[in-house]
Amino acid sequence: MPPKKNPLKLNKLQLRTLALAQVLARDPGMAQRDEATGEAALLQLPHAHGNHLHVGDFTISTRDASGLTNPAVWSALTRKGLTHNNNPMAVATLTADGLAYDTGLGHRFMTPSDH
Repeated sequence: MPPKKNPLKLNKLQLRTLALAQVLARDPGMAQRDEATGEAALLQLPHAHGNHLHVGDFTISTRDASGLTNPAVWSALTRKGLTHNNNPMAVATLTADGLAYDTGLGHRFMTPSDH
């Protein structure tokens, strides 16, 4: 039997936010990885300008990134064990489970930046 998609039953906004947080966690300018625990502390969130924001070399619609500034989304991700806020220097920390969770979204929201 194949693994169940979205076993934690995250809603669409939570899935999008987790997918974007996973991308942020791969950017050394936005996150700090802890190889011992497998976690990634998000040190900052990108700021929107106009109708988009930049994550590394990608441009993401502000509509798709709305969960990044929604405390209820982060609370839900924390409740489900995908993030925590134990690091006072971080916006949030993705757990090893959060980094590995298959959102099924892949690179849907990311397009190369034109500026």
